[in-house]
Amino acid sequence: MKVKMLGFGNVQQKKLKYAVICTIFQGQWIFVRHKERCTWEIPGGRREPGEDINATASRELFEESGAKTFTITPICDYSVTVETQSTYGRLFYAEVEELGDLPELEIAEVMLSKELPEKLTYPEIQPILHKQVLSYLSVIKRDKQ
Repeated sequence: MKVKMLGFGNVQQKKLKYAVICTIFQGQWIFVRHKERCTWEIPGGRREPGEDINATASRELFEESGAKTFTITPICDYSVTVETQSTYGRLFYAEVEELGDLPELEIAEVMLSKELPEKLTYPEIQPILHKQVLSYLSVIKRDKQ
């Protein structure tokens, strides 16, 4: 498996299948656990037919965490290649001001943490995406100084 960062807007909208949203709430990262798994993941999910990938990110963030008030920023597009098959997604960063009740969908619970959990659903992918967001945040912080 190979994960590659492609820069923002380098993949055609119709090819983007996933939105992953690295999210901060009250100084901690939000991670979610699917009802059918015992592992943790960064909020995100699949784009619905005809849906703009940016709308996917906002919808998935709400559905998976209960986020009611938030700002969300696209960071970059990425690819995941297994053997010869590549899939594409867009990585986002969000800051949540208010969490509401967790919608009764596929997520069983939300966890806040200062760092990545040990038991990740996608351990070959999520640390790379998270590191990309950390890099983005360090550039933003440096530019503000």
